[in-house]
Amino acid sequence: MSSLDARFRRPAHPLNRLPPVALRSASGDWGEPRPPQATVALERLYRKQRLAAAFRLFGRFGFDLGGAGHITVRDPQYHDHFWVNPAGMHFGHIRVSDLLLVDHQGEIVEHGEVKILNRAAFAIHSRLHAARPDVDAAAHSHSIYGKAFSTLGKLLAPITQDSCAFYDDHAVFSEFSGVVIDTDEGDRIAEALGPGKAVILQNHGILTVGPSVETAVWRYLAMENACQAQLLAEAAGTPVLISHAVAKHTAAQVGGPYGDFSFQPYFELVAREEPDLFE
Repeated sequence: MSSLDARFRRPAHPLNRLPPVALRSASGDWGEPRPPQATVALERLYRKQRLAAAFRLFGRFGFDLGGAGHITVRDPQYHDHFWVNPAGMHFGHIRVSDLLLVDHQGEIVEHGEVKILNRAAFAIHSRLHAARPDVDAAAHSHSIYGKAFSTLGKLLAPITQDSCAFYDDHAVFSEFSGVVIDTDEGDRIAEALGPGKAVILQNHGILTVGPSVETAVWRYLAMENACQAQLLAEAAGTPVLISHAVAKHTAAQVGGPYGDFSFQPYFELVAREEPDLFE
């Protein structure tokens, strides 16, 4: 038997190896949301566990420059509240118990050891959540390729299968004015985003949204990768564009409304290797 055959024949039971406190991952059928947890308390815990895991992933990918960046998820009971990382804590150290619960007025309702709210996180995410009831999560950091691509002030081009996930479904916010500390700018970012899944913040970085932490974070990873691919391709020459019809068709195949399934392997990786995130 070849090594390839052995790999596909080897039995795998990934869920059985997760820490006992980890709620098992769930995902819906293609194009459908995942089923909610049995109670509001369990749904809240499910979201917080994925949020803490998302920060561990951002830390692993190096999306942690100076602590700049934030991921939020809406609370399942109090829809004008969201969970977010405390400012000044390294993404690689964030646990479920460290997450802040913040309302849309900027008040910290629950907190862990660190009770410091990133002002930019509030200014941007509170307005995104208010403007888009369908958005339960949003992700932003100063990752290198997204940041570099943002300086070009243009949309991603349909040059690869993966970049087609964002075709006709993202925008550029061109009004950079420094660090975002005013909710008025958060409103303008939300307006630029419109009904899309992502927005390129010119001279700043990228931001993705979704109906779950899993979707928003998977989209962030995918968009960062697409930015990297386009920067490399344009440095080497002139990329061949995928036609509009094929790009739209491919977008429907790889850019669906839910990314929970694509996020699941990442969650299981950090859950097994960094079980302290569930504390």
